[in-house]
Order: sequence, then structure tokens, then C-alpha cells
Amino acid sequence: MKGVRRKKIRWWLIPTGIIAVLIFIVIGYVLYLVTSYSRIDDKQSLDVEGKSKTDVFLLDKEYQAVIYNIGFGAYTQDYTFFMDGGTQSWAKSKESVLECIDGDIALLNRYKPDVILLQEVDFDSTRSYHVDEVERICSAFTDMSHTLAVNYHSAFLFYPLTQPHGASNAGLLTLSSVQIQSGLRRSLPISEGMSKYIDLDRCYSINRTNVENGKELVWFNVHTSAYGVEGDLQKQQLTMLFDDMKAEYEKGNYVICGGDFNHDFTGNSKEIFNETVPEEYTWAAAFPDELIPEHFIKLTDYTGGMTIPSCRNDDKPYDENNFTLTVDGFIISDNVIPTYMNVIDNQFLYSDHNPVELKFRLG
Repeated sequence: MKGVRRKKIRWWLIPTGIIAVLIFIVIGYVLYLVTSYSRIDDKQSLDVEGKSKTDVFLLDKEYQAVIYNIGFGAYTQDYTFFMDGGTQSWAKSKESVLECIDGDIALLNRYKPDVILLQEVDFDSTRSYHVDEVERICSAFTDMSHTLAVNYHSAFLFYPLTQPHGASNAGLLTLSSVQIQSGLRRSLPISEGMSKYIDLDRCYSINRTNVENGKELVWFNVHTSAYGVEGDLQKQQLTMLFDDMKAEYEKGNYVICGGDFNHDFTGNSKEIFNETVPEEYTWAAAFPDELIPEHFIKLTDYTGGMTIPSCRNDDKPYDENNFTLTVDGFIISDNVIPTYMNVIDNQFLYSDHNPVELKFRLG
């Protein structure tokens, strides 16, 4: 009987030991996430790299700017993302990342913009096979100065278990054919819950360029949080952004802000581009126009009409039945004169976003 009793005890210890080890691993991983987490300091000066072909913006010349969320080089038309209801967490391959980034570069070169504002540009990230997208893009635009504001620097994420998202590094890349004089990174308010360990370290960058009349044209490159349970978070972020933009205008400067606002930018694009709007798509909430300060204009007067969305949902491969809307756009001060503005119809070839272009003069 004693022998039988000892055998039962041994079998009982095996699953108990396995459970104990699993608990230890989970606790250890949570501690790793918490202890490795840190926010980037606010008001961080950005390094300006590269030499632009000119030093000042002219008053009698038309210029062009393009904003583009490049989706870390992963989003081919058949790509779906696990956080949006899809299945994939990495790009399909390193070769696919290179093809997407090179496609983005070729697209931008066709339009030859004077200023480029990019979001979700990866470097040394698991999900993009450690391709240095920043270096690859900047090396293709050698006559433009640039700054990089890091807004994603996550620890290694073990979710989803079938293909862990891994460690990520990404940022907002601003390139200008007129020399950038200085750059500043502003840290946006973010969630203080557990989601902060997997979400972006949200920010915007402020990039200063000179104008021939002694003033500055100040560029804001931004990627705000998606609308979610903390509905006040977006208001806090936009209020902070607009306060800085307003301060620049009051100095007498010109201001152009562009990026991915993670709102229905026009307020009605989701209804225009879709027959129905699922209730769970809270991230598609209308942009809060009431927050835009006096002397600033949200550009929604698309040349030729609003016929092209700037973003697709990533729960399934792209086709005409995808949920689409416009979340990317420009907000300018009233001393900037827009002459053309439209979404570029790239059919989501290299990203889940289409670029948006703006032509303008300075008043």
C-alpha cells in the first residue's frame, strides 16, 4: 500500500510542477514588461540629419507635401493584422518588406514632394525582419534633411502565441527639401492602463524651416491614438497639439500639420465609402472639429471630390468590400494657401493607407 501511495503522490506532483513553472513564466514575463517599460521624455530635441538643396521657402512658389502612414512595410493587399481582426503579426517576409518600402519610395519619387511626413517607419523590429526602413528611405532622398521622432519602442511581445509580435521600434519620419533648422518631439498623453505596454508611445514632432520673409514654416508630424474606451484621451491629445500649433501662429509663423489622426477625418467618409458602419468600429469616430482653434483650417475640400479613402480595415485582404474611410489629412494655418489637395489612389498596394498630397503657397 505504501508503494501505491508513493506512486500517486509522484503523479500528482508532475502536473502541479508544470502549473507552477507556467505561473512562474507568466509572472516573470509580466515583470519583464513592467520593468522594461519607459516613456520617452517630453520636449526631446531631435537630431537633424542630411543637407537639403535649399535653405528657405519662397513666397511666390508653389510647394507640395505628402503624408503617408507606410504601415511598417508589411501591408501588401492580402495582408491582415491580428490586432484588427486579421491573422498576421509580422510582414510576410523580409523580401516583402523591402518590396513595400521600395514601392513607397518609387511612389513618392513620382510625386517629387518638397516635404514628406511619414508614420509607422520601422527600424530593428521583429515584425519587419529588422529592416532599417528609416535608412533605406533617407538614402533615397539624399537632397532632403530629415528628423525621426520615435513613437514605438516596445519590449518583446509574446502575443499572438502562434507568431509573437516581438520587439518593435518605429517612428515619425519627416523629410524636407528646405533645410530643417531644428526638431522637437512632444510626448502625447497616453493610456495609463495595461494597454500602454503594447501601444505606441504616442507623440508628434515639430520641425522648423525658414521662410524668405524671416518667419518660419513649422511642420507638425502626428499619429494620434485610435478612438477607444478612453474617449477623453483623444481630446487631451488634440488639445495639446492644437495649443502648440496656436502658439506658433501667434508668433507670426506658418503652420502645417499632417498625419494619421485615427478619426474619420471628414466626419462622414465612413458613410460615403461603406453601405453600413459596424457599431464596434468605435475607432472610426468623427473628428472633433470643435477643438480646432481659430485661424486653422482642416482641409476636406478634396480636388475632384472625396472619391478615394485613405485607410482600409485590416481584418481581411483588400477588395472593394473592405471597410474604408479617411483618417489621414492636413490642418493648416490661414496664412497658408492650399492650391490642390487629394488622396493618392495607390489601391493600398504597399500599406493599409493611401498617401495624401497637398500643394500650397505661403501668404
